[in-house]
Amino acid sequence: MKGLLNMDKKYDAIIIGAGIIGCCTAFELSKKGYKTLNIDKESGAGEGSTGNSCGNIRFYYSTRDGVALAYESAWYWHNWRKYLELDDERDIAQFHNTGSVFIKSQALDWPKIKKHFDEVGVKYEEWDLATIKAKIPMGDFHSFYQPKTPDDPHFYDESTEFLEGACYTPESGYVGDPIFSTRNVEDAAKTKGAEFMYNKRVSEIRRQDNRVQGVTLEDGTQIDASIVINVSGPHSFQVTEMAGQSDNNLIKTKALRHEVHVVPPPQGFKPLEDGYHTNDADIGAYYRPEAGNMILTGSVDPACDPKEFVDPDNFNREVTTEQWKAQVYRLARRIPELPIPNNPMGVVDLYDVSDDWLPIYDKSDLNGYYQAIGTSGNQYKTAPVVGAMMAEIIQRVEDGYDHDAQPLKYKLPHLGLTIATSVFHRKRKINPNSSFSVVG
Repeated sequence: MKGLLNMDKKYDAIIIGAGIIGCCTAFELSKKGYKTLNIDKESGAGEGSTGNSCGNIRFYYSTRDGVALAYESAWYWHNWRKYLELDDERDIAQFHNTGSVFIKSQALDWPKIKKHFDEVGVKYEEWDLATIKAKIPMGDFHSFYQPKTPDDPHFYDESTEFLEGACYTPESGYVGDPIFSTRNVEDAAKTKGAEFMYNKRVSEIRRQDNRVQGVTLEDGTQIDASIVINVSGPHSFQVTEMAGQSDNNLIKTKALRHEVHVVPPPQGFKPLEDGYHTNDADIGAYYRPEAGNMILTGSVDPACDPKEFVDPDNFNREVTTEQWKAQVYRLARRIPELPIPNNPMGVVDLYDVSDDWLPIYDKSDLNGYYQAIGTSGNQYKTAPVVGAMMAEIIQRVEDGYDHDAQPLKYKLPHLGLTIATSVFHRKRKINPNSSFSVVG
């Protein structure tokens, strides 16, 4: 075709996306001897939706395999330098081991999550109401369920019912700089031979006889590889379409606009010293300490919050008054002395959401085309585990394993448990056990 430029280099695998999962997949494939190239439309690793991740490292998910995947990730965040295999003393992203408080609520099935915790071996403490009050003295622990928006006439109704209690997981917390953590993995992957290309967009996935041949960029450059991996975050559905696989994936993905807000703490409270990462479905929120001794808060997608699915290249990137009030005012019900600034502060970005809010980690009907999609919002923490799992799926399938006839059983190296990758299969039925929210 006239005008096309051919790269001199040929790669074993092209990874579309250089977010945290894309970089971890490059790292793991490179360690297996694959020559990889990540291509990203942004200017650097982690500059897409990963960069605005809240970086929460927590273990409560709605499925046993989701809990196991998340808990396995604890080893990586507690041993980040060891995972990266970087011999020098360069700075690396910091994991803030605050522990996580999971408020028991009618919104989530605590007995089921407790069962998963016990099966997986998650360390946890059950806190009664008196313990919560002692641990978090600034809180009002009445139940405000169901979550509402401030324009609801019952938003300010007094509650006479108290919460049952909470669960505390001491090994969890958050990473305050997701971009930096992603660049750590990029550096680690480069030491194994991985290459990265930025400010470039893929416009075509070339294929012949139902086999991937490579990609074409918007500027006409052709790059050859027999493996292409879609790790493109909120653009995943577009790449799926580009690969001709939209009809073959029974589980679909789409881009969901999402806001996260930052507020100052009550006078005398120092979140960075005394705060926890907290999931509070009773008020429809999660919150954690943020740099500058602030509090970061986001929505856990209660029914009252509208869901705005958007074009990932054309959406409102400004904080809206409506969602700011919904999230911050709900937090103020839990923390009555919370100062509410006149000027909203926060960030807006996108989730890559699947039909059941559980990710797809799988091959496809197109030979050589693989997918790690539907991940935004709740999979940042699992990226190192997912990178290794994807590398094993790819290697096994390329060696002839029939992953559709019998989806791979993946052994988690640090927990020693096995998870069923069928839970993340592209042709699964919608999982009725899902929270259908960012909780996963």
